[in-house]
Amino acid sequence: MIRKATAALGALGTSAFVSVAAHAQDAGVPIAAATEPVTAAAVANPGNNAWMMTSTILVLLMIIPGLALFYGGLTRSKNMLSTMTQIGATAALAMVVWIVWGYSTAFGPEGNAFFAWGKLFLAGVTPDSTAATFSDEVISEYVFISFQMTFAAITAALVLGATAERLKFNALMLFVPIWLTVVYFPIAHMVWASGGLLFEDGALDFAGGTVVHINAGVSGLVLAYLLGKRTGFPTELSPPHSMTMTMIGTGLLWVGWFGFNAGSELEADGVAGLAMINTFVATAAGALTWMVVEKLAGHKGSALGFCSGVIAGLVAVTPAAGNSGPFGAVLLGILSSVICYFAVAKLKPALGYDDSLDAFGIHGVGGIVGAIGTAVVYQPFLGGPGDGSTALGAQLWVQTYSVLVTIGWAALGTFIVGMLVKFTAGLRVSQEVEVTGLDISEHGERAYN
Repeated sequence: MIRKATAALGALGTSAFVSVAAHAQDAGVPIAAATEPVTAAAVANPGNNAWMMTSTILVLLMIIPGLALFYGGLTRSKNMLSTMTQIGATAALAMVVWIVWGYSTAFGPEGNAFFAWGKLFLAGVTPDSTAATFSDEVISEYVFISFQMTFAAITAALVLGATAERLKFNALMLFVPIWLTVVYFPIAHMVWASGGLLFEDGALDFAGGTVVHINAGVSGLVLAYLLGKRTGFPTELSPPHSMTMTMIGTGLLWVGWFGFNAGSELEADGVAGLAMINTFVATAAGALTWMVVEKLAGHKGSALGFCSGVIAGLVAVTPAAGNSGPFGAVLLGILSSVICYFAVAKLKPALGYDDSLDAFGIHGVGGIVGAIGTAVVYQPFLGGPGDGSTALGAQLWVQTYSVLVTIGWAALGTFIVGMLVKFTAGLRVSQEVEVTGLDISEHGERAYN
């Protein structure tokens, strides 16, 4: 989603509208034009509607099977099934919560700087309801709701990379709906909804650098500290049990990410095409760079390095997908891969936290690089779509401010929710369960016979 955008909802003769921006200011689109209500007579554009339905399914592909295989392959074999089950159950629970109160809290017709309200249980939404894109066209509101629903689902699932192999399943099921309510929905509203704190300040976030990646990475880091280190970490090696599974998951994530990024334009237009090519080249640059850095550090270029670089490039280009030219996207992919490598290889050992699958090291750090870097690659001197009306320094400050707000909100909110769950259901499995493996102990099944 791009420009000073809103989703104007027209349902059954009403002209009420809800503002839902995917990223803030594009000087070429006046605010008034972006926020005009769409009447009930509007009919969804079939082409855009079809593209958005496809994009929504692509984001689902990122979660199940993409993220499930990616994370699952990185764990030990005794925790493969539990990791995949936690991801699937988290996504399913997030979808139900989204329908009941999530959509209303993030994108309801009434709101303030931090949250919205007015569409509990999707009240008033019908097959004829529409959501505005960034031209005179509209898409089905149900399609828009579904698209945003997958974003909430994958963000909650990404957090689990930091907690793998030691988080209790029942604790997770309690944590997810509270965390979504306290952390994800307000941040989504602040960044993407007209009237939201960071949206009104002009923050650029095309597809979720702050809302998804920084949010998930920081939240995962806080939970990792609350859980404590895995038994034997870091002296006992815990190598990925199946790089084959992780490589398959990586490929599915890259494919699905085109729905994530190009779909965020809400239209099948030239900007969606820009987001598409940027998702290709930033990712390719990130994958190659990570392997080069491995070689320069005295190691062999590895499959794990390739997969890590792919994700680092994808994460960094997410906020810049429609806010950068292809050359700027390549630069972001390179920079993110280098910085994420050192976050994983140097920062984590130095600070001693156990971010099991590097949710913070790649998603959190890569999201920060991408969100702040968007201010630079947006500029026309790097081929970005900006018209030069916003000075680089001013946009850098807005982007940095949005990153700081997201970090602070996610860290404090996750700490509060995590402590609540810790002192009620308990967060961590027993040492006996951890040694045996969560597959058998938590679910009574094995990934492999």
